Amino acid sequence: MPDGIARARLARQALRLNQAARVRTAACARVLPPLILMTDDARLPDPLPAVRALPAGSMVIVRARDDARRAQLARQIVALNRKRALKILVAGDAVLAARLGADGVHLAEAELPLGARLRARHPHWLITAAAHHARSVMRAHTFGLDAVLLSPVFPTESHRGAPALGIFRCAAIARAARLPVYALGGVDARNAVALTAVTGIAAIGALQPHR
Repeated sequence: MPDGIARARLARQALRLNQAARVRTAACARVLPPLILMTDDARLPDPLPAVRALPAGSMVIVRARDDARRAQLARQIVALNRKRALKILVAGDAVLAARLGADGVHLAEAELPLGARLRARHPHWLITAAAHHARSVMRAHTFGLDAVLLSPVFPTESHRGAPALGIFRCAAIARAARLPVYALGGVDARNAVALTAVTGIAAIGALQPHR
């Protein structure tokens, strides 16, 4: 399947899931995006083409292990977004997010409790976090988070050999959660149609143009 068609199909499925989630629950006062692009040092060394290809209303989570690289990427993506309707979060760097005027932050699973402090300081931010276990999803709402990214739903290159949750486990966790849940990990245009109960889709490779 040509990558442009695949990305469009993935975006449409993410939108369907997002619309169904809005109908199903009014618990979240914030309007959350259907589709999230995660930058990645190894799998997406130049994320700018992928950012440009995103549908309006999507979100980008800027990640990089190196502080200087993360700052550079965040500046580039914020500048690129001046004419785009995207939400931009910075992973693990609230100081950088505030300095660049980003829309919020993304936390690692181990940083979940930090969400409460960040919410008090930045009540209008979008705050998301990674979650790899049902217990983390269940705890996340107590820390003022807007959503969690649950992974890996399918086998993925980012976590080779890690056991995947699968569509049924993912759906069960999402239904029991008290905040929106995004599916992350190995999600592509083909398997996304099997997803239910999640608020949207997060991806790396599936949103990369000209793979």
